[in-house]
Amino acid sequence: MWFLSRKGTSGFSASSTAEDVTQGIDGSGLTAIVTGASSGIGAETARVLALRGVHVVMGVRNLEAGRAVKEAIVKGNPNAKLDAMDLDLSSMASVKKFAEDFKSLNLPLNLLINNAGIMATPFMLSKDNIELQFATNHVGMCWNLEGSFLAQDGHFLLTNLLMETIRKTARASRKEGRIVNVSSRRHKFSYPEGIRFAKLNDPSGYNSLSAYGQSKLANILHANELARQLKEDRVEVTANSVHPGLIATNLFRHYSFLTGLVGLVGKYVIKNVQQGAATTCYVALHPKVKAMSGQYFADSSIAKASLQANDAELATKLWDFSLDLVRRGSTP
Repeated sequence: MWFLSRKGTSGFSASSTAEDVTQGIDGSGLTAIVTGASSGIGAETARVLALRGVHVVMGVRNLEAGRAVKEAIVKGNPNAKLDAMDLDLSSMASVKKFAEDFKSLNLPLNLLINNAGIMATPFMLSKDNIELQFATNHVGMCWNLEGSFLAQDGHFLLTNLLMETIRKTARASRKEGRIVNVSSRRHKFSYPEGIRFAKLNDPSGYNSLSAYGQSKLANILHANELARQLKEDRVEVTANSVHPGLIATNLFRHYSFLTGLVGLVGKYVIKNVQQGAATTCYVALHPKVKAMSGQYFADSSIAKASLQANDAELATKLWDFSLDLVRRGSTP
């Protein structure tokens, strides 16, 4: 459609692909972790980063599927450097083990792409007794920027467990480290209060799409607070969030009517996977993004997030709340 071709401030548009936005960029010598890389935009992100020379470690819940994606990428690009490692973001134990296993490889870490997620599930609790979408898409065992233990679970956990590795890599390589949280435009349609701090695990009033919006709002708030802390600590690492666009992926599996709608009109209004991975790859690799931190991107350009997403007090409250979850046994 014509509106997908309108270029933003970056010079790219909604129709630009991940290959388009990284054309001519040499990522040799960089190492990235991409979560949820066994399908959809995660797999495409891993493929394109590897195409640009980045060593990609794929964090996947289904190791067999991850290895199949790795083989397919290597078949198309024999020079690709990829590893697939087991990672279930809804489990504290799995996240801890992934971080420990990655550190044991003694690899640098330049890019952390927090991509994996679930969408609009019926009300369920995670293995650690936290509402499933919030647990998988956001929460985390946390270490502060100085490396002291604070708390535990999800992308928040993974980011903080690997923070010291990212910091050391940035210092040693003199290359900017980048953290990218894949959020969604749906963050604008969370619950009215933004984050249901007092009712996170309360099934009454639960709405699967609002809960998804809440977890995506948390992704942006997390990136913004992390960016603030990194800037305050004068660390050459940035943290940003992105909206990949409406894409036909298996995120829709809990809504059969949406799957049918996507099949009917998707080619006219919905991005393909190659376009969906573009903003993530742009923010991860493009030199125009250097030193940008605490920003929200869509269609490979800076976009406007909601007022709640830009609420610094809410971001700090969410950070503290996430830490306190585990201090109280992971039960809100």
